This record gives sequence, structure tokens and C-alpha cells, in this order.
Amino acid sequence: MNLNAPTFSQFDHDGLKIAFFDEGEPSGDPVLLIHGFASTATVNWVHPGWLKTLGEAGYRVIALDNRGHGASDKPRDAEAYRPWVMATDAIALLDHLGIEKAHVMGYSMGARISTFAALANPERIRSLVLGGLGIGMTDGVGDWDPIADALVADVIDDITHDRGRMFRMFAEQTKSDRDALAACIRGSRDLVERSDMGKIDIPTLIGVGTRDDIAGSPQELAALMPNARALDIPNRDHMLAVGDRVFKAAVLEFYASL
Repeated sequence: MNLNAPTFSQFDHDGLKIAFFDEGEPSGDPVLLIHGFASTATVNWVHPGWLKTLGEAGYRVIALDNRGHGASDKPRDAEAYRPWVMATDAIALLDHLGIEKAHVMGYSMGARISTFAALANPERIRSLVLGGLGIGMTDGVGDWDPIADALVADVIDDITHDRGRMFRMFAEQTKSDRDALAACIRGSRDLVERSDMGKIDIPTLIGVGTRDDIAGSPQELAALMPNARALDIPNRDHMLAVGDRVFKAAVLEFYASL
């Protein structure tokens, strides 16, 4: 087994083909990984070392390419990307693999999808790790319309919005379908009610970089939940926190404590 080059498979759900990998220790506790906006399972979880870290710790490591991303199908309708709709892809993958219950870890948009999955199917989720998204889960993370506009702009030189330019460059680097991503960002921004966060009693770890200007406070989000704790990932911004060793060590410690 080559942890650096996972083999992807596909399954059908909601009229779409969804790509995923299933690696690590086959008999280990399953961990389902849900990546962030404009990323892929490989970019979010393999390159930063999560597959290697979790696999070597004895876990079965599963990750999907969210619809609109990577090798999965890419609808152009924003309604196809509502977070509760995308959450059904994750639960359907557990069904496809015959997994009754899994640890679920999401980063950024993946954290939002994970939260909607936990609200709809709490019995399927053993624990939650929410990375790269704090109180922005309930309060919003700013105006993302300029990012959608940047993704579909004719030329990158026309983009004056700094964050829009950053995501456009990232999308080009990952050779993403920019029209699908624009639809995704317009459809996937639904917030979670603060009262609904309080209904999630699944053990939860919320990790956010101390230089992350998108996520919002992890402590404020954890305070809304009955069984959550916050982790500051030192000196990391939104893009770099995901692979940080402090984050990885905290997740392994969190899992070991359950």
C-alpha cells in the first residue's frame, strides 16, 4: 500500500459519480475526511500528510472529492451545493462502504458539510473534527460573491479582490472547473443556527489557525456546543493550518481519548 498515491474509486449518488479513496488500516476505526472549497481529497489530505499520519496510527482513512471538485461530477446549479445536500454524499459513501459509524473530519467548507451531516445523521458519526471554521459557522465568513466573480473572470489580471485572486490562483493551480466552483460557492454558504450547534453532543474538536482571517473564533463555536473543545493552531493562516503538526497531534490525542 502506497500511502502517498491512493487509488480512487467511484460510486453513484444523487445522479452523480463521486470519487473517493479508502486507504490506511482496513480493520482500523474509520475516519471520513471532507475537504474544503476549491480543494480535493488529495490536495487537502494526502499532500499535507493526513493520510500518512492517520494510516500509520492504525486508522482506516476514507476521503471523497466533493461534488464539483477533483474527479467527482461537477453540476453547474448552485442548489446542488447546499451544504445539507453535499452532506448526503458523505453519508452515502459510508453506506456504500458498509460503515455504520465513523469519525468525521472536515476542513473549512468541509467542516460546514460535516456539521450538517452531524445534524441530520448523528448516529453515524463517532466524533467531529472541524478545521478551519470557528464561529463563522453560525455568523458567516464575509462576502464571497467577489470570489465567485473572480473564478469566472475572463482573465486573472482583471481581478482586484485579494481573496478572489487567491482562490482563482488556487483553482488554476488545481486545474479545477471554475464554473462549477462558482456555483458551489454561491450555493454552499448556508449558516448553522446557534441553537442547532447546541444540539450536537458528539465529541468535537475545533481547530483554527491563529492567523486565519476567514474562520472566526473556535472558542466561540465550542462554547455553543455541549461536548466540544477549541484548538488554536499557532501562527498558521487558513491555507497552512490544515497540515500543521500541532493540529495532527491534537487530533490523534483527541481520538485516543474517546
